[in-house]
Amino acid sequence: MMKKILSVVLMAVAAFTAEAQNVQLHYDLGRNIYPDEEAGRQKVTMTLEQFRIDEWGSWFYFVDVDVSRKFTESAYTEVSREFNLVSGSPYAVHVEYDGGLNKGGSFQQAALAGFAWNGYIPSSSTTYSLQLLYKRYFKSYNYTSAYHSMQLTGVWNMPFAGGKCAFSGFVDFWRGEKANHHGQLVFLTEPQLWYNVTKHLSIGTEWEISDNFVYNQYNDKTFFVNPTMALKWNF
Repeated sequence: MMKKILSVVLMAVAAFTAEAQNVQLHYDLGRNIYPDEEAGRQKVTMTLEQFRIDEWGSWFYFVDVDVSRKFTESAYTEVSREFNLVSGSPYAVHVEYDGGLNKGGSFQQAALAGFAWNGYIPSSSTTYSLQLLYKRYFKSYNYTSAYHSMQLTGVWNMPFAGGKCAFSGFVDFWRGEKANHHGQLVFLTEPQLWYNVTKHLSIGTEWEISDNFVYNQYNDKTFFVNPTMALKWNF
């Protein structure tokens, strides 16, 4: 349950306020859909997100905590900072850190830097961001290595039905590395659909769709679709 949001999914809220924060609880159905390939997948993910605008640009972070029946499986975070190139301009410099811990050790850490193009469509209150980033992975275990990569990220938030519903999410493409150190294209998107029951409470779903992202030792399958049922509390 990652990105990544990078998910400046909260940008739509930030169009009207300087700060937004929420906590999400997702019940993951992946292990039910793929009982062999994802037998060890977490059942529950709690996500904390915050987006904040200041005079120089914006901060965004999220933390995903994955929980199974017996363990806290992992805690993964992404923290990003954007600096506006010119006040009022849609262009910004983007820097980011990705990493975290799991019960087997840690995720392979990465640092990212590049440029973002952020936009807002007043007629539909839609916000979007397109980011082109250099990505540097750092060696974490003996079977991993430090290497250079590039990442293309898109983020969006589209409210509809008079603000009662929202379609949001992100999509990432980046160069990953196989166990034999050969490169591969990794694709990950996590679209979310929310119904706002009240000002604070939302119910919805997230669909993690990926290729070459899920670690699978069972067979050669690389493409997965992992939906969730979710609750969100907006502070």
